[in-house]
Amino acid sequence: MKRYRVKPGSKVDLKEWDPNDRTEFKESKEEGKQMLLPLNQKIDELQELLYAEHRHKVLIVLQAMDTGGKDGTIRNVFEGVNPQGVHIVSFKKPTLDELDRDYLWRVHRHVPGKGEIVVFNRSHYEDVLVVRVHELVPKEVWNQRYEQINNFERMLAEEGTIILKFYLHIDKDEQAQRLQERLDDPQKRWKFNPGDLEERKLWPEYLNAYEDVLSKTSTEWAPWYIVPANRKWYRNLVVATTLIEALEDLNMKFPDAPEEWSKIRIES
Repeated sequence: MKRYRVKPGSKVDLKEWDPNDRTEFKESKEEGKQMLLPLNQKIDELQELLYAEHRHKVLIVLQAMDTGGKDGTIRNVFEGVNPQGVHIVSFKKPTLDELDRDYLWRVHRHVPGKGEIVVFNRSHYEDVLVVRVHELVPKEVWNQRYEQINNFERMLAEEGTIILKFYLHIDKDEQAQRLQERLDDPQKRWKFNPGDLEERKLWPEYLNAYEDVLSKTSTEWAPWYIVPANRKWYRNLVVATTLIEALEDLNMKFPDAPEEWSKIRIES
């Protein structure tokens, strides 16, 4: 999905990226949902191959505005995939123990090992997003973190980690609709947090922060993809297809086994 990949060194203006874009998949919503099913199966097969070969590691980073669809992306893209092979890590408010250490310490503990896929639901990028918007640390502190994060991710890549970063791009009107749906549906109302309304007031500040993240930390070794996410089915297809392309590029093979094993017959 090169169309949505942020070119390293480019300056991102999110107004130029249409959250309703559907250039790659022009099918209807129902057709799009059906297209995802074989992609789920393909991811399951590639995940098994990744685990068996035991050479590569895959880190997926999901970032978005509130209601952007991180949970839905995980649920839909990895539906039917062996849960033992995919680990989801959600980063909440740092604990006192984590605050005593550098901001990347708690992140590094959760990066994938060989044969694993790890998905970060939010990530180390919160330390140049919410920290910046709410002025939790001085600018001179968060401003130097872009280079630190690039170096951290480069080290992971050089150690064999494939890094895919997805910004799920919705507009403010879509966020309003999704928040209202949570309030109107008794089964979704528990998801609503009054604090989301306060964060919504900071939409321009978050947009500026995300533009800097996408501009300064999309690299050859850890690219960002700006995923049109107003349509959930389209979002899922873009993320699933991008992941499959990255896994297929690894040219993985099942490990060889001794030829004589093929002659073994197990008695009942």
